[in-house]
Amino acid sequence: MENGYFSAPVSVALGVSGDIQYIYSAKAALDLLKSNWREQGSFKHLAAIRACQAAIRGEKPAEQARIAFTEAADEARVLAS
Repeated sequence: MENGYFSAPVSVALGVSGDIQYIYSAKAALDLLKSNWREQGSFKHLAAIRACQAAIRGEKPAEQARIAFTEAADEARVLAS
């Protein structure tokens, strides 16, 4: 099992206070997607889960998982700029 490290972290604002977290890997992104995600079950959410799982298994590049996670975070309005 790999972590699927991203080329650059993805910044997300979480919680009531909007604390910024930096997501560095497909494993960390997957953990976040499976927790209390705002847009659970949406197409982008499910696509990000699948992409992260594939990156962790080494079936896809981590960068594809990063892109899918970024799109899901943007949809859920948690992507920090």
